[in-house]
Amino acid sequence: MDIHPLAVVSPKAQLGSGVKVGPYSTVGDHVSIGRDTVIGAHAVIDGHTRIGERNKIYPFSTIGTPPQDIAYRGEDTRLRMGDDNVIREYVTINRATTKENWETVLGNGNYIMAYAHIAHDCVIGDRVIMSNVATLGGHIRVGDRAILGAMVAVHQFVRIGAYAFLGAKSGIDRDVPPFMMTAGPRARLYGVNRKGLARMGFEQTTIDALKLAYRIIWREEKKFKVALEEVRRRVAPCPEIEMLLQFFEGSRRGILR
Repeated sequence: MDIHPLAVVSPKAQLGSGVKVGPYSTVGDHVSIGRDTVIGAHAVIDGHTRIGERNKIYPFSTIGTPPQDIAYRGEDTRLRMGDDNVIREYVTINRATTKENWETVLGNGNYIMAYAHIAHDCVIGDRVIMSNVATLGGHIRVGDRAILGAMVAVHQFVRIGAYAFLGAKSGIDRDVPPFMMTAGPRARLYGVNRKGLARMGFEQTTIDALKLAYRIIWREEKKFKVALEEVRRRVAPCPEIEMLLQFFEGSRRGILR
């Protein structure tokens, strides 16, 4: 380990081999940090926080502090972060409340840019990109490889589907289905994230199937229930279509149109 003499690391914290902690950073009693993780200067890691391996946490980030919830009463809720994440300057990630599973979760290989905020009880998948000042309210679910543009603000309890692309400076108040693209101050759907899916190696036949499903669900002016039945009849089955259809189940905020 390489702990700067001006860092404050609790003797109760568990640090793996190769961990580096920069000057003026603090690591609390109940923190666990996996090997080869680098903590920059002036960072704060607190609470019941478990950080995996090979993460890079840049200066002035605040990880595992209490949730911004007036009902929170100091319970031992948790934050769990996977491996190979990049957390840029001034990012804030809060631990959970007691209202769900007592745990805020960040997966693997995510890139969280400066000033982004991940609130309590959020569950973030793998290889998600949050651009500068992107903000997640509490209890949000973000699927794998979703991209959130700069200054996107997402309402609590919203779900962001895998491979979705959210344009910058948008307010997201309802669920964004997987593979779709949004834009606008009060965000609307603008079709399938075609270029993004192509860059990520999706076959053209899959993209075409998703485009047809989009047209049936959102352009043919049918009720969602009827449109989903139409998709099952008219679109060739594939895992991506099944993921899209399953996303409609159990929505708490409604689906973006």
